[in-house]
Amino acid sequence: MGKNQEEFDLLNKSFDDLFPIMRSITGPGIEKSFEILGKHMPLEIEKCKTGTSVFDWTVPPEWHFERARLWGPDGKLICDTDDLNLHVVNYSEPIEVTLPLSELQNHLHSLPDLPDAVPYVTSYYNRTWGFCLSEKQRSALKDGDYKVEIKSEFVDGGVPFAQSLLKGETDREILFTSYLCHPSLANNELSGPLALLALYNRIKSWKNRKYTYRFLLNPETIGSICFLSRYHEHLKDNLEAGLILTCVGGPKEKIRIKSSRDGNSIFDQIFNYKSFTQPEKWQVTPFSPIHGSDERQFCAPGLNLPMGQVSRTVYGEYDGYHNSLDTKEFMTIESVISSVDQIEEMLIMMEKAEYPINQAPYGEPQLGKRDLYPSINSQHTWTASSDERFDGRVILNRILTLLNYADGKNSLYEIARKCECTLDDLKPVVDRLSEEGLIKFKPE
Repeated sequence: MGKNQEEFDLLNKSFDDLFPIMRSITGPGIEKSFEILGKHMPLEIEKCKTGTSVFDWTVPPEWHFERARLWGPDGKLICDTDDLNLHVVNYSEPIEVTLPLSELQNHLHSLPDLPDAVPYVTSYYNRTWGFCLSEKQRSALKDGDYKVEIKSEFVDGGVPFAQSLLKGETDREILFTSYLCHPSLANNELSGPLALLALYNRIKSWKNRKYTYRFLLNPETIGSICFLSRYHEHLKDNLEAGLILTCVGGPKEKIRIKSSRDGNSIFDQIFNYKSFTQPEKWQVTPFSPIHGSDERQFCAPGLNLPMGQVSRTVYGEYDGYHNSLDTKEFMTIESVISSVDQIEEMLIMMEKAEYPINQAPYGEPQLGKRDLYPSINSQHTWTASSDERFDGRVILNRILTLLNYADGKNSLYEIARKCECTLDDLKPVVDRLSEEGLIKFKPE
């Protein structure tokens, strides 16, 4: 496999190093995770201090967790985070107490519809504690007194985020970002950072880069808000387009793209084109703030940055979402690499994207004198031309569409999609209009 084997081995080893770590939105776990990924891509780490106001949020204290255990009335150990990180409610406060099952039940979490799965539960901003276990375990609990022990503490620190930059020929930036805060989940946690690492190494190896590429890792929601509180003005001035990488593993065949809020970035245009020409491989869904990941922060109305989201086997649509069934075997390194392949294919298209500009934009240019319009015009030319050189107005319609959308904002990919044809189909029209001096291309 050569180079491909090297990439597989790197992602496979990184997964095995990252998966056992108890991560949260703050604390030693996420910082250790940054350290592991930092061995393979340079990461500059920043931190927003506890208590700092970031837009409408306040940065929480760090959660430093040691261990959580739950014993039954017979003294047998029921839950132990040394066996599975998901057994404790993330951000649980410290507690050591003995209490009856009737009281303990208020602090237990399970999934009746998935009796073998242990759920992932958090309570970042409301102090509480709890254990997560399978429904099978929970239903087998007997009346009696249970011993609870959660060793954790809250300390002043902050929310960290880490980023890396690959400079290009221009200052216009492409941003890739993924979250790193869930413990022991595969597709919904590690597939995104692994894809980001692979993309970093691939783009770094390109001989030429038109755009500058920024790679960001942060805890979900609060991490992106902390990053945006410091960098939103820079992004407003320099960001060309970006993608949140989430759930990019799993068995689904199609890459799923969630559009940016305005739906008109270069990524949106290429993804719309790809979903039109290769619907078996690409699926586009409109932006929505109701569900999703950090695109909800980047696309908030005060920011409205051109950020979309890419996924494969998406959150909420597989049994293992946010529970212990989300394993490496379900995610697979091969599936992550397949997603990276498709994203890189799109990036290469973006680097080569051309933007035509109409040179006679005040009204339609006179096409007839350039032999680009039927010489006879009647009601019949609505559906068929009166000249042999026009085939059912197909070429003429492409000419008119291209000229109208040649405003320097629409790429040829977007115009081809509007013409319901491929870029190859559109090329003769592009060439002819260029020869006639009716279009020129936006300079690099």
